[in-house]
Amino acid sequence: MTDSPRPQVRFITVDSEDAGQRIDNFLVKTLKGVPKSMLYRLLRKGEIRVNKKRTKPEYKLVDEDIIRVAPIRVSENTNTVSTQLNVVANLEKQILFEDDRLIVINKPSGMAVHGGSGLSFGLIEALRALRPDARMLELVHRLDRDTSGCLVVAKKRSALRHLHEQLRNKTVQKFYHALVKGRWSTKLTRVAEGLKKNDLKSGERVVVVDNINGKESETRFKVLQHYKNATLVRAFPVTGRTHQIRVHCQTKGHSIACDAKYGHEDFDLEMKTLGLKRLFLHAASIEFIHPLSNERIKIEAPLEPSLEKLLKKLTKADVH
Repeated sequence: MTDSPRPQVRFITVDSEDAGQRIDNFLVKTLKGVPKSMLYRLLRKGEIRVNKKRTKPEYKLVDEDIIRVAPIRVSENTNTVSTQLNVVANLEKQILFEDDRLIVINKPSGMAVHGGSGLSFGLIEALRALRPDARMLELVHRLDRDTSGCLVVAKKRSALRHLHEQLRNKTVQKFYHALVKGRWSTKLTRVAEGLKKNDLKSGERVVVVDNINGKESETRFKVLQHYKNATLVRAFPVTGRTHQIRVHCQTKGHSIACDAKYGHEDFDLEMKTLGLKRLFLHAASIEFIHPLSNERIKIEAPLEPSLEKLLKKLTKADVH
């Protein structure tokens, strides 16, 4: 590998998009590849200054601040990206909507939203490789690794703040499609159970129903199609707890097909025999107010062909 050019002093002028956030968080996103511990050391030693003065990590940036960063050499580990080029290229085809504020992507099942937990490469890293000129790309919300479908990524801090506010005010509507075990009753339209996270000795995290110590959670359900031994349901999570839809389905005796944590062994085996290789939970659509136009938009993500194929193999049953 050839030597990279000698590192230079960098000057960064803060604009209104980045004003208001802590300098340590800003630097982590701006100086990609620089370890957090090194950033704190540079701040402490005065090698990163704001308006020529030393500053603390918790300092909140102001519009027009000038940040001076002493020369730092960042080891460019391009191997991770190059080995994942096919993943990156495939992601381009999964973009459902993009403008200068947002990207909405149909996240593939099996892909973590970001690296960590032993994964060096997640969706957000792949998107950054796909859009190297984007000043920022941040997840607006998350999806479980095995869940596919609509995922919103902000390109500007103002868009991120706007959408987070909508999530807090519950004006974002997310609809999921799930194939579940057995015959879901058309009368079962609401599940409200307290949910509590438990860490097992193995380090695995599971969520259990606990109406005393758990956090309140609610999901609304609608039957889309009954099949022999299974039902396709639409789920609308009113709250956004970890594994909420998966646990709410399980607790009613209708585990989602091929759910490694909360599934039903016999049902999963039956679905695997028919060719299902992943969790059948898909974020089918998302609706929100666009941060710039203030218009309400709805974006839909089609089911991947393997899930469509499975549904065609199932025998439809009447809705009573």
